[in-house]
Amino acid sequence: MVEGVRTPVAQRAVERIKAMIADGEVGPGERLPTERELSARLGVSRGSVREAISSLTTLGVLSVRHGAGVYVTALRPADLLEAFSVLAEVSRDETLLEVLQVRRMIEPAATAVAAARATPEDLARIGDLLDRMEADADRAPADDLDFHRAVVACAGNATLSAVHAGLSSRTFNERVWAGLGREGLTDTLFQDHRRIHEALTARDPEAARAAAAAHVLRVERWLSLRADG
Repeated sequence: MVEGVRTPVAQRAVERIKAMIADGEVGPGERLPTERELSARLGVSRGSVREAISSLTTLGVLSVRHGAGVYVTALRPADLLEAFSVLAEVSRDETLLEVLQVRRMIEPAATAVAAARATPEDLARIGDLLDRMEADADRAPADDLDFHRAVVACAGNATLSAVHAGLSSRTFNERVWAGLGREGLTDTLFQDHRRIHEALTARDPEAARAAAAAHVLRVERWLSLRADG
């Protein structure tokens, strides 16, 4: 069998195990029935059960503890969406454009919510990241990523933060900063970030939304021109 491709029987076992979790028969942190018990209960072979467990482990739903059994994870959004986070890391220009378009749909809205919900401590941390970004060009791509993730985190939605993280990439950020640096445009990025921070500090959701949208669109247009060239 090709790695990563489930047999129809194993797929049915995956769905049945997910249903057990969704129905509350086994919850976060609890141990699944044994492989033998699952095989009898689901009416499938133990090989299919192992295949289903392997698939759900890859997805972050289950965790195999050697010698102790198979357990349901905490089911945190960041864990469940971890496989999704590779999208921006490995995508090429055309798909990256689509990634940025999706990011432009959700990040401005999250930034608007952050303007209403950010605590003084959140704003101080975001400001510190901005200061570090401007002070150390070598660290700017990493600090930029942390800046945006910190802003989105202020929205208070763990699933949104996990999705946003999947639309971000340290490798891609380095490409953006290097490319715009060669064009002498890094100051423009700093100005974008300052506008976002100022809108957050002013508790102005619409200004925050507009600043975030303009920033992501700037990067999207840069990538589009690069792809066309």
